[in-house]
Amino acid sequence: MIVFYSGFIVGILVLLSLDLGVFHKEPYEVRPREALAWFVFWLSLGLAFMGFVYRAYNGHWLGIGLNTDIMSVSVINPEGINDGKSAALKYVTGYLIEKSLSVDNIFVIAVLFEMLEVPKVFRHRVLFWGILGALVMRGVMIVVGVKLITSFSWIIYVFGAILILSALKMLFFKKNERLGEAALVLARRFLPVAERFHGHKFWVRAQDTTAAPARSGALLMTPLFLALLAVEFTDVVFAVDSIPAVFAVTADPFLVFTSNVFAILGLRSLYFALEGMMGAFHHLKTALALVMLLVGFKMMAHSWLRTILGENFNSSILVLVALIVLGGLAASFAFPNKDNSGASV
Repeated sequence: MIVFYSGFIVGILVLLSLDLGVFHKEPYEVRPREALAWFVFWLSLGLAFMGFVYRAYNGHWLGIGLNTDIMSVSVINPEGINDGKSAALKYVTGYLIEKSLSVDNIFVIAVLFEMLEVPKVFRHRVLFWGILGALVMRGVMIVVGVKLITSFSWIIYVFGAILILSALKMLFFKKNERLGEAALVLARRFLPVAERFHGHKFWVRAQDTTAAPARSGALLMTPLFLALLAVEFTDVVFAVDSIPAVFAVTADPFLVFTSNVFAILGLRSLYFALEGMMGAFHHLKTALALVMLLVGFKMMAHSWLRTILGENFNSSILVLVALIVLGGLAASFAFPNKDNSGASV
């Protein structure tokens, strides 16, 4: 398994290095058409990876898929083994769920950028490093989550309860869109922060800035780094919801990790593609809450659902998630918000 993880991580790092080091070496404002092209690229790559998943698990290359997946245990499959078909289906379902729930994160990031007045030419750099940090943090959270599920099978019901409560909160309570503000306030209070932006730099020396009193040569954070902190903070908050949602589909760490990574990689491009029209998707938040409610219920009642719907019940979940998200988008356009200004939904 270490071969698959190593190869996957190296491949992703190479692609990200080309992204920042070649295609976006100099800061500039990313246009919607270019962002949409990048989004299609990452989307195609993520879906194409499903073919590798199918072949690898179907042939159980290097023993992949032979470990027990608690979400696959049934009378027909008592050992919980994932073959190519089931692994590919779980991967794409996890990918779609994570991609759907990540959209909500985009709206929060938009609010943060406006609140901090981050110049548009530097937003790509913040999102690049923010998503790279998110991949690392989510990898750690997935490892911990898998360990908990394999050691304490009852924890799956705790995750399900978290998702259901989060969904109800989204449906019936107004969500605070300034999730990163607490991190920013603490950073400005306890950390040395420059008073203004210094190009695309995250850190500057005291003699280069008009910051609050600091000894000459002291290293100071720029507001751009505070924006990065805010993006990382909000991703951790959203990961508490989204990672358990993928565990509702599978407890196989490779499937959870790869579906999460590919879903997040397209998040940055999707932000720039939708930046000017986020206010139009005002019904999407309700759709995302329903997705969380669905996967939370699926996690709580997976054994019962498998008995009722059969071994292909994951296909039903995939179709329902797609229909809910598409329904939210359709409702947003069919019933436009009268006050459509701003980035929030």
